[in-house]
Amino acid sequence: MIKKLQRKFIMITMGSLLLIMVLLVGSINAINFYQMDKRVHGAIKILSENQGTFPKYEKENLAKVLGGWNFQMNEETQFETRYFVVEVGEDGSIGEIDTGHVAAVTSANAEEYANKVISSNKKSGYEGIYKFAVVNTSFGRMLVFLDCRNQLRTFTELLFTSLGVAFITLLLMFILVSIFSKKAINPMIESMEKQKQFISDAGHEIKTPLAIISANADVLALTVGENEWITSIRNQTIRLDRLVKNLLTLSKMEEDSIQMVFTDFDLSETVLETADSFESVARSKNKVFHMNIQSGLKLHGDEGSIHQLVSTLLDNAMKYSDEGGSIKVSLSATKKRIKIEVYNTTPKMSKEKMQNLNQLFDRFYRADSSRSRETGGYGMGLSIAKSIVKAHHGTITAKSVDGFSIYFTVLIEL
Repeated sequence: MIKKLQRKFIMITMGSLLLIMVLLVGSINAINFYQMDKRVHGAIKILSENQGTFPKYEKENLAKVLGGWNFQMNEETQFETRYFVVEVGEDGSIGEIDTGHVAAVTSANAEEYANKVISSNKKSGYEGIYKFAVVNTSFGRMLVFLDCRNQLRTFTELLFTSLGVAFITLLLMFILVSIFSKKAINPMIESMEKQKQFISDAGHEIKTPLAIISANADVLALTVGENEWITSIRNQTIRLDRLVKNLLTLSKMEEDSIQMVFTDFDLSETVLETADSFESVARSKNKVFHMNIQSGLKLHGDEGSIHQLVSTLLDNAMKYSDEGGSIKVSLSATKKRIKIEVYNTTPKMSKEKMQNLNQLFDRFYRADSSRSRETGGYGMGLSIAKSIVKAHHGTITAKSVDGFSIYFTVLIEL
């Protein structure tokens, strides 16, 4: 249990840190790309407005040239910016091609890029490492391509650097959290240990007076004869003894201190044997009992625990089914998993109860405390059932479709 709690703490911490890292790295790189793209677009806009060339640099008209874009033009801009321009006629024919400002692109390459852009019908975007814009002119269209390899390289370097730093940070944090996680949850561990020790000590201490009370009740019965007071003492002693045993069982299961013996056994026979013992009880209480158990099913698990699981579910169905109601138990299998289902009719449930049926597996939870007192329930049986299913790497759920019945479904992987 402590190791599970420690793993959960590490997972939550690392998950939170991962989310922060994703948001941080994503935001930084998204902003960086946006600013890069804005600067490139500013350069293309200047070229588009000046017939495919940069205007003469003059400080006094710089603000006008920038046009509000995040592009800093200086004396070297026209020499360090690589671009090419393709003119396209109104009929779509390629006209003049200017590749004088780029060395990596020939006229044939430029024409190929232009044809790709024309066929895509896009007004702007990226074609490989070149950002382009289509500008309407008096003779047709002008396609301006700006070489963005340096900007894209810078962006990529920042991206991989930030990802690398984030990964190393996460790795270091994982190591540190793994080392110090136990110290962080020490108060909780101590509290759980004290709770476990208290349950164990109290359980063993209560057993002795219970045995004495039971023995005294037997002596009284031999002395004065059986009467309602002695019967009441015995009934309450049995109830208290069952409560103590359930508390100890649940505590041991949650701490994984119960050593289950996993072997291959006949699951069909175990379920059938367990269900048979409830058929006569159902009949005596005027309840309909159905069994639909697939034969020949094998399971690798703890036979005693599975017997307790089925017995708990059927006992719960017997206690909380309505007068003259129905109880069904079924066992089936697919290639991947075993399915045990226990059904019982029940008095009308509210919508709130129907939506919160899985609370039935919480320790000490009782949907109807008055009925629980009548039937001797403590709200622990289904908690134990859930622990048994969990130990077999399965799931257990409760659901109601119509509000007048309830299904408990156990799925165990084969």
